[in-house]
Amino acid sequence: MYEFDTNTRIAQLEQKLRNQRRALIGVALMAAVMVMAGFVQRDQGVIRARGIVLIDEKGKERILIGAPIPAARNRVRTDLQRVERLWAKRFGDPKQYMRWYADYRHTMHGMLVLDENGFDRLAIGDSTPDPNIGKRIGAGPGLEINDAEGFERTGYGLLTVAGKDRVTLGLDSKRGTEGLTLTLRDDGHTGLRIDGDSGRAIFLGMTPTGFAGAKRDPVTGLVIRRGERDVHRLSLDTVPPRK
Repeated sequence: MYEFDTNTRIAQLEQKLRNQRRALIGVALMAAVMVMAGFVQRDQGVIRARGIVLIDEKGKERILIGAPIPAARNRVRTDLQRVERLWAKRFGDPKQYMRWYADYRHTMHGMLVLDENGFDRLAIGDSTPDPNIGKRIGAGPGLEINDAEGFERTGYGLLTVAGKDRVTLGLDSKRGTEGLTLTLRDDGHTGLRIDGDSGRAIFLGMTPTGFAGAKRDPVTGLVIRRGERDVHRLSLDTVPPRK
């Protein structure tokens, strides 16, 4: 009789625990629904976060979104050992390059896409990171596209330099330097510049400060240059008006 009562009591307690567990799960689900409903009602479905990191099927960080963007373990730009090994030797003195690199801007407010090797490939935001060959002359929103080794190949943006804005579309050469640049600036400079090897360059447009921003005669027309010397200049500023 005693054994029967004990077993019955244990069975009753187990049943009560199961019932309580079901009740707690139900309450938790109801609370979650109420919280989500309140969240959606207050923020109208908007997700608020400082940063988001999207990973690929191998667990590597591939898309960084934030204000500023979150850190990524496999990002080359913020791994100084990889920077020195992959980039520094290309610019003569590796130690000097690393000293310059210490002042480069790597963060941004916006979205950054990395490839599977950790190189920056696409940056959209304000302000975008500096190229790995030097600091930008100004800050501002833009879009930058890099090659498979992290060197900038094209970009479009609005830069503020010395308090004046300039809208620029640039296509960079394989050397990482500008190859073709279309610029419109608040100081009156508007034109297309083409840069080649051996210091050869062509400018077509209008500029009050001279070709390439040098303190020279204004240009409204065409200038062909080799090094620091103009080899051909056709400008309305130097043509006398017809009588």
